[in-house]
Amino acid sequence: MKFGAVILAAGESSRMGSPKALLRWNGETFLDRLIALFATVASPVVVVLGFRADEVRRGLARGSEAAFAINPDPARGMLSSLQTGLAALPEGLDGFLFTTVDSPAVAPLTVKRLTGAIEAGAALAIPRWQGRNGHPVACAAGLAAEFLALDPGHSPKEVVRRHESETERVEVDDPGAIADIDTPEDYEDLLAAGAPAR
Repeated sequence: MKFGAVILAAGESSRMGSPKALLRWNGETFLDRLIALFATVASPVVVVLGFRADEVRRGLARGSEAAFAINPDPARGMLSSLQTGLAALPEGLDGFLFTTVDSPAVAPLTVKRLTGAIEAGAALAIPRWQGRNGHPVACAAGLAAEFLALDPGHSPKEVVRRHESETERVEVDDPGAIADIDTPEDYEDLLAAGAPAR
């Protein structure tokens, strides 16, 4: 099966104080790591930029390995960025994954298990660690149209709820699946945790 991927990196990073996409962890930026991670299972990998887009692109080592889409009004929120990324994916895919750029610690095995769940027939696959849902989310290709049809101000979770009976919660041994890095304190905790899971 053919998958695409969308990385949401358009936000203002107001609580962090600098672009989260360019924070470094284990020798590379958050965004570079996610590009490499998704490239193992997906093509293309679409990165959605918005605030400080030029600065983010200049700070990447793997920019040539991704496609870029610009959210012209990222202040509208995450749904607008997801819709921007999905609109940039080509036709003919069997599924797609998406995640926020502040979830850099996801293990490669988690990503492979999520795409495997879609290949096995799930409409959605969400990683779950110690009772908490995380990222990335994997979807069958047909769900892209439902996300794109949501009106501004709505949440992508509406599509997830709509397909609850077809969703597989994939139990993973991966705390990185629920690690959202929003503040300097979160970042310090991530650095203290050390190397990612395999």
